[in-house]
Amino acid sequence: MSRVRLSVAERREELLRAAVGQIEVRGVTAVRIADVASVLGVSNALVLYHFSTKEKLVAEAFTYAAEDDLAHLRKLLGRRTTALRRLRAAVRWYAPTGQAKGWRLWIEGWAAALREPALREVTRDLDRRWKAAITEVITEGVAAGEFQCPDPATAALRLTALLDGLAVQTTAYEGAVSRTRTLEWADEALARELGLKREELTATRG
Repeated sequence: MSRVRLSVAERREELLRAAVGQIEVRGVTAVRIADVASVLGVSNALVLYHFSTKEKLVAEAFTYAAEDDLAHLRKLLGRRTTALRRLRAAVRWYAPTGQAKGWRLWIEGWAAALREPALREVTRDLDRRWKAAITEVITEGVAAGEFQCPDPATAALRLTALLDGLAVQTTAYEGAVSRTRTLEWADEALARELGLKREELTATRG
């Protein structure tokens, strides 16, 4: 039975989805071009035609996996409400108890990035974009007088570093940190960075 003929863009997207799935199952180091090709019933040559090397395929697969989450983050942070409400929604969504990212995929990516320059550049850029989005809204909140934060960029770094670390704990060691405790720590960290009491995060403001 012949396969449906896809456009170049559709074929690339199909290959990237398959690559993400195989990375989640096998890990970055173990996954092969042949694994991605086999899932789709295509030749290794077709995969290599579109991406030329495994390293390029993996790097683009990580970018592809992140774009939906980045789009959702922008949607959360772009809502017409206070900066404080937007930040809390984003932090709780980003936390390992929320809906953001397949954390196993990203932990694999961070580990592989230590040895693969192309992947390191991709993960660094994605990380920068997350922090920049958080920094921007913290800056908006300071300008609006909602809270105080002398260094929004550093605050964004500390917040995401905490959540990334919690993600490693909860992914690698099931049950190490409960969902309730994770969200409590996320709220406490956000309040601390903004010079607020924790209960002020849910107070009606403007």
